[in-house]
Amino acid sequence: DASALGLTSRHLAYVIYTSGSTGKPKGVMVEHRSVVNFLTAMAQSPELTAQDVLLAVTTLSFDIAGLELYLPLSQGARIVLASRAAAVDAAALTQLINYHSVSIMQATPATWRLLLSNGWRGKAAFKILCGGDALPADLSARLAAQVGTVWNLYGPTETTIWSTLARADGSQTGPIASIGRPISNTQIYILDPHGQPVPIGVTGEIYIGGVGVARGYLNRPELTAERFLPDPFSADKTARMYKTGDLGRYLADGNIEFLGRNDFQVKIRGFRIELGEIEARLAACPEVREAVVVAREDDSPGGKRLVAYYTAKRGREQEDGQEQ
Repeated sequence: DASALGLTSRHLAYVIYTSGSTGKPKGVMVEHRSVVNFLTAMAQSPELTAQDVLLAVTTLSFDIAGLELYLPLSQGARIVLASRAAAVDAAALTQLINYHSVSIMQATPATWRLLLSNGWRGKAAFKILCGGDALPADLSARLAAQVGTVWNLYGPTETTIWSTLARADGSQTGPIASIGRPISNTQIYILDPHGQPVPIGVTGEIYIGGVGVARGYLNRPELTAERFLPDPFSADKTARMYKTGDLGRYLADGNIEFLGRNDFQVKIRGFRIELGEIEARLAACPEVREAVVVAREDDSPGGKRLVAYYTAKRGREQEDGQEQ
């Protein structure tokens, strides 16, 4: 009995680390009530049941692994755990899906492209959860044509795994699929630089309020105060909202369009990466004078990679910079 032990929904469920622009990762403190609310919402839509079989492909260092582990267990469904080698091998993933009659899987757009390029065709009863990076409309259309349902998911670690979802039917007209609407007990605000809501169709910064908002960053009170702000739109005077740094706008139908970042953070294969963090590490190398890191997509759609450029402290032949 949790109450007998003095435990409440406000106790911590876990601390998970995300990247930091200064080279120091941030530990996000997530409470039990946030996790329970998330699991309850996800059980309702995309409607996971006891008959489902979920293939778990996400490393534990990525917070979305929480959905793959906790959600099936909370609903009496079955989990098939893919090895790290299988999770990046399209042929191995296809074999696991077929052998175990998998009915639902969560992965990044890069993984879904990998499966499609290997000839995976899906099936009518299959449910796709796609998140961790923006879902291109062309990929959404391809997936929707081959499976039962495709769900596009959005949310930072600081608001407990996913905060919005949209059923993607492949009919999107823009380059990126809509991230939909907030899940239960979650509020999405799109605000201007003065903290005021912007009109429908106008770009602003996405702020997230509600039960999913984490307690803050472990032992980082200044950064917590900077990103976790009082929620002026809530009747609860103790409520807070998280400043995401993401840009978006409300569409006329009430759905939200994701429009990228307002800083130098990028997403690669679902992982949130602060370019400044890598630049700080490179600059700490004794022979590096200056360094800059960019995300490039030279080869194929969704094939992002990090490229670092630097100037050396020694050696004239290196002064013009090198690419690694």
